[in-house]
Amino acid sequence: MKLSGKTYRGVLAAMLAGGMLLTAGCGAGGSHSDGSKSSSKGGGGGGYNGPLPAPAQPTGAADTDRANGADGEQKDIAPTPAPDYLSTFALDVDTASYGYARRTLADGKLPAADTVRPEEFVNSFRQDYKRPDGNGFTVTVDGARTGGDGWSLVRVGLATRGQAEGAERAPAALTFVVDISGSMGESSRLDLVRDSLGVLTDQLRDDDSIAIVTFSDRAETRLPMTRVKDHRNRIHDIVDSLEATDSTNLEAGIRTGYDVAVEGHRKGATNRVVLLSDALANTGETSADKILKRIDGARRDHGITLFGVGVGSDYGDALMERLADKGDGHTTYVASRAEARKVFCDQLPANIELTARDAKAQVAFDPQTVQQFRLIGYDNRKVADKDFRNDGVDGGEVGPGHTVTALYAVRLREGAGGHVATASVRWLDPEDRAPHEQSGMVETDALQNTLWSETSTRLQVAALAAYFADELRGRSLPSAPSLSELADRAEVLANTSEDSQVRDLATAIKEANGLKG
Repeated sequence: MKLSGKTYRGVLAAMLAGGMLLTAGCGAGGSHSDGSKSSSKGGGGGGYNGPLPAPAQPTGAADTDRANGADGEQKDIAPTPAPDYLSTFALDVDTASYGYARRTLADGKLPAADTVRPEEFVNSFRQDYKRPDGNGFTVTVDGARTGGDGWSLVRVGLATRGQAEGAERAPAALTFVVDISGSMGESSRLDLVRDSLGVLTDQLRDDDSIAIVTFSDRAETRLPMTRVKDHRNRIHDIVDSLEATDSTNLEAGIRTGYDVAVEGHRKGATNRVVLLSDALANTGETSADKILKRIDGARRDHGITLFGVGVGSDYGDALMERLADKGDGHTTYVASRAEARKVFCDQLPANIELTARDAKAQVAFDPQTVQQFRLIGYDNRKVADKDFRNDGVDGGEVGPGHTVTALYAVRLREGAGGHVATASVRWLDPEDRAPHEQSGMVETDALQNTLWSETSTRLQVAALAAYFADELRGRSLPSAPSLSELADRAEVLANTSEDSQVRDLATAIKEANGLKG
């Protein structure tokens, strides 16, 4: 039965008055055969536009922070589930952590634990989520059992509509901030950057604009904001002339880059700074927060976003990731010309355009059915639960064709059935900043299948990536396979899926297993 907003509020009031327990997602929504439901609302839309009801806080003592694994061994599953059974985080489409880990493993070394971010491993892989017909997101919530100990893996999938081939898009005004410091001369890093910029120059339209700023010990504007039309050869000449010189004054490069972007700002265009660097800052200000503070007005007043492209076997991962998070953007990492072409050709619209600003997700677990839960990754993207609908709190920026996946280790209460969780995403329209929301829910019926034998290939790949990342961080998820077991499962998936990305994952897991012995 679908209730009107007025009737819905009346039912809620009656339930509260009668002392009944409210669970997330008890509003109306279209049902799906997999046990999930979805609903949506946006600013000014019809129907009920009030807050989605969240689960009531659990009563009694908090659940323990440890649980028995499949082998009976005690395993840490910190952090303790939130007492209100809510989990809130800013969306993240970064993939640099996975790319850098693959590069490090290929060089015969294990990546440092603090450079491994599970969400970036998971979000590096294609998913099979339904796409929305218009702007905004779809919300898919599903999962599977991971063992006989009550643990399941719940997948929250968010997807934006991709750009159709030949479709119109807003013109782009891109300011390239290129690192030409001495370290960029090592291992053909600058060659890779030159090739990347050359490919991009050929991909852009005549009505797009490009500016180029280089930096080493100081920053220099090599090309002011210039329309691509009739200037492609000039742009290529500047790109081809780039040579490595001295130290790395990243602050000077960023500051000058944003000055150029503001001066060349185009109304109605996608205005973005693209930083290409190994992020090994050693001159000037080296703190991401202090660097960004100096250009905060450009971000806030002009809506200029940052896209970070990392290169190099020695790579300032933490600095680049912090710059992108605080610079309203995202990062990727390229280690080869093939990867550069993928970023600047195949994924060009997703990397220069915006579908959503300040996007956040909130998952409300039902304490009647859920005993414990843990979000895998997103450690530095967490948002206070109360700030989910506070549009002044920073979220993530998402482009067309992106998918965002969040995986949860969830332990159900013995014998429990029914509603498990409701996932909601909130975002601002990039043009008028109007808020919108979309929701989906999952019930216990959707978690009956076992992960490795009865679920989709895409869910299994996401699980592999998450378990692999957690293993590299030296942690242990409930019911997690060993690294050698992950290597075997990855090999099978690579063969059955015939997916080159899964083959690369299988290779990385095999390399890590060999290094760990």
